[in-house]
Amino acid sequence: MPNKRMNKAIAGYHLLMILSAVDFRISGEKDMVIRQYLVNEFPFNVNLDKQMEVISRLKPDEWEGHYLKMMDDFYDDATIEERKNLIKFSIKLTKADKVITKEENYYLNLLFETWEAA
Repeated sequence: MPNKRMNKAIAGYHLLMILSAVDFRISGEKDMVIRQYLVNEFPFNVNLDKQMEVISRLKPDEWEGHYLKMMDDFYDDATIEERKNLIKFSIKLTKADKVITKEENYYLNLLFETWEAA
């Protein structure tokens, strides 16, 4: 992916989509959390087809690097409250299917540890 910087809402969407994929388990509950994020962050109708294309082209071994880049992009534009809100969505997302895998935990910890240290 090019080094183009994403705005915080799009970066947050990428973060949640990767977080939802890291355990290779698809669930309607996770989808609902992401939909709620979209409603909160995009008060107007937005076409995310391009974003979904970017995300779906990533190979699993590219997820972490992309996730870290999106964390930086989100952080650069977000207030502390917005970061806390995204962390809440991330926790809600990982809990949505009632199982928090080690992969999901790892990615959640990246958020906590990186943003807490900043």
